[in-house]
Amino acid sequence: MTAYPRLLAPLDLGHVTLPNRVMMGSMHTNLEETGDWNRVAEFYAERARGGVGLMVTGGMAPNREGGVFAGAAGLFTAADIANHQTVTDRVHAAGGLIAMQILHAGRYAYSPECVAPSAIKSPISPFPPHELDEAGIEKQIADIATSAARARAAGYDGIEVMGSEGYFLNQFLVTHTNKRTDRWGGSYDNRMRLPVEVVRRVRAAVGDDFILIYRLSMIDLIPDGSSWDEVVTLAKAVEAAGASILNTGIGWHEARVPTIATSVPRRAFTWVTQKLMGQVAIPVITSNRINSPEVAEAVLADGCADMVSMARPFLADPHFVRKAAAGRAAEIAPCIACNQACLDHTFSGRLTSCLVNPMACHETELRLDPAREPKRIAVVGAGPAGLAAALAADRRGHHVVLFEQDERIGGQLNLACEVPGKEEFHGLIGWFQTMLALSKVDLRLGAEARAADMAGFDEVIIATGVRPRDPGIESDGRAQVISYADLLSGLEEAGPRVAVIGAGGIGFDVAEYLVEAHPSPTLRPADWLKEWGIADPATTRGGLTSPAPEKPARTVTLMQRKPEKPGRGLGKTTGWIHRATLQAKGVEMIGGVTYERIEAAGVRISFGPERENQRLISADTVVVCTGQESERGLADALVEAGVKVHVIGGADIATELDAKRAIDQGTRLAARL
Repeated sequence: MTAYPRLLAPLDLGHVTLPNRVMMGSMHTNLEETGDWNRVAEFYAERARGGVGLMVTGGMAPNREGGVFAGAAGLFTAADIANHQTVTDRVHAAGGLIAMQILHAGRYAYSPECVAPSAIKSPISPFPPHELDEAGIEKQIADIATSAARARAAGYDGIEVMGSEGYFLNQFLVTHTNKRTDRWGGSYDNRMRLPVEVVRRVRAAVGDDFILIYRLSMIDLIPDGSSWDEVVTLAKAVEAAGASILNTGIGWHEARVPTIATSVPRRAFTWVTQKLMGQVAIPVITSNRINSPEVAEAVLADGCADMVSMARPFLADPHFVRKAAAGRAAEIAPCIACNQACLDHTFSGRLTSCLVNPMACHETELRLDPAREPKRIAVVGAGPAGLAAALAADRRGHHVVLFEQDERIGGQLNLACEVPGKEEFHGLIGWFQTMLALSKVDLRLGAEARAADMAGFDEVIIATGVRPRDPGIESDGRAQVISYADLLSGLEEAGPRVAVIGAGGIGFDVAEYLVEAHPSPTLRPADWLKEWGIADPATTRGGLTSPAPEKPARTVTLMQRKPEKPGRGLGKTTGWIHRATLQAKGVEMIGGVTYERIEAAGVRISFGPERENQRLISADTVVVCTGQESERGLADALVEAGVKVHVIGGADIATELDAKRAIDQGTRLAARL
């Protein structure tokens, strides 16, 4: 008897039956652009071995002008078809099914060749698009249909037509981007003509025994977006034109509403998909922030969809489905939706990976094969770097002793858990605890390792982390001055007015901790929707209304020495969320300051090289977030004693709290030993 009867139930599509109701949603990884098709094939094959019902590739361009960026992968030549055949053959050999997503970027393309229904530049792309004429529209339709036919020739089991997230087909649907007055614009019947015609022509090109998924934007979250009646009308028309499945798209990329970041509540948008259930006869898939089998099963049990799409969870753990089916859900490495190694990498033109699982997209070059000669390895520090190193070394067959001076594992991850919107980190620590319990690692909590304790080990790994850095600001000794660590760990409480010194990632986290009531809106989905102005598209076009943020719990001022806008160094795809959150809570953010001194009444600051325009930032509490220093005492003592050590994580480089680098560094070190 399975705990997930709905999730693991087969889904009959007529010509093919999917083994379960789990789809690995499309993710652009930049793997295809490497030209290493063995590497691409192994990425997908590993997920097929993990038991997922159906996979969808990253978006493949139907033509040069439709590529997300210049040189984006697609199926343009016979050689391309052969390369993709390498992928599909490997997936099928592993027992999997795979569909190729056809993505035309339209005005989102980072290319001067980009095209769109109207010559309206996107706010997230530097190039104004060329408005298509009748012949140009026909070319795009023909190219998409040709791409679908080539996908079939390459051995794919289906295709997904990308019609959401504000890409090309979506751009024709709304007056926000479609100002045409011909048969492709004006009335909704005209505006939806293109996506419907694309589906019809694709179906004709691939035949009936081929999966055709249409990704439909069910809530645009932009001004003048689609109404719900229009969404339903399009869904029915796409079904009639030949779609096998409807997948859910949430929000345009330019929408100023977060949709997949860690601060978004789990299954925050499944209610939107549920509104379409019963309106069409073909299966409907829901998506966004579904990251555990329990959540996915509940979504299906609640009647929100026929199938669930999860993308990044398959970066974190390619064997998600197989573990769930075997009753080993606790062993599933959790996607924490941090975006740090996936979307931040993707939108920076780098290869995608995963903070939790650095082997993602590196399956052929980062391997944890059995060690030829098992060694005795000491790992000091059970933060993210030490945990990753210990577990990876144990997996290879080494004999590992893990020393941790605290009474619990996690290190600085325990502080991250306390930040509103980062509750997913609890799951990451829980997963580490589970994997340690299943391993042969000798975990010694409450054990402060000394140099003498390292005798007898073949390798010593130092992962002792960081301590908060003292910025050395003059103080009269009367103010309450505390570190971010003492605040987040609960050792200190802040007063009603707080000055935060340091506006890096930690400073922003601390500011959010200070202004939010507990529990955070991430744990209260209805309140989170109100805070971001998300409404029912049946009553509000595009599902967008006025945000209604809650009153801040404290008055907070956030400051930094750098003479730039605070928050510029935050994550590429999440930084704007943090800035918007603090702005909505009335946090004053000041850059280019000099800290003159800390007084009983607050922090006195000045500006410029002449230290002019002095100002007192009134505060009951001053929280210091001015970086960290590496804890290298043990490492230095061992080196002085002539012992070879490996220093990783914060003990190696103390820049911010970088769990991505720490876990990657620990895993790669263990792979080499």
